[in-house]
Amino acid sequence: MAMTLITTNTESGDATSSFTSSIDSTYKLYIFKFYDVNPATNSVQFSFQGNASSQSGYNETMTTTFFRSYHAEDDSGTSLGYETGYDQAQGTSFQTIVGQQGNGGDESCAGTLWLFNPSNTTYVKHFYARTQEYFEGTHSMDNFTSGYFNTTSAIDAIQFKMSSGNMDGVIKMYGVG
Repeated sequence: MAMTLITTNTESGDATSSFTSSIDSTYKLYIFKFYDVNPATNSVQFSFQGNASSQSGYNETMTTTFFRSYHAEDDSGTSLGYETGYDQAQGTSFQTIVGQQGNGGDESCAGTLWLFNPSNTTYVKHFYARTQEYFEGTHSMDNFTSGYFNTTSAIDAIQFKMSSGNMDGVIKMYGVG
């Protein structure tokens, strides 16, 4: 299956990165790739949320899970753990896909979000993300997020943002099919 680049958002000191068109029935899989996303504020979460067709507010109901591994630069610690604080059980908040990211010049994040069959009006909309971040200290973090939008309405818009402040970086949306 071929990936087709649909849209590139290049952010520079922006509060959000929104994809408000071209999420439709053309593809059954949409992939968002993030490159060097860096927050203006230290120790923040990078997150996303969706909008159902003809809705606003980026507040769709989600059920999600989040776990991550880390390794300290100086080899002083490693861990693999489930992070209950980033889960949602029928919540409507933005979903964290990167937690506690630093804002230094060498503290950006990168990763991928997969959104499955967002135009389907029979089933819920599944997604998962895998991201790599430089934790707001001296750790490399590998984050895993998955879940679903609990709606049978089509999802036709996705927005990314930090939990506080603005961001720089590039986010690309691809269709696969």
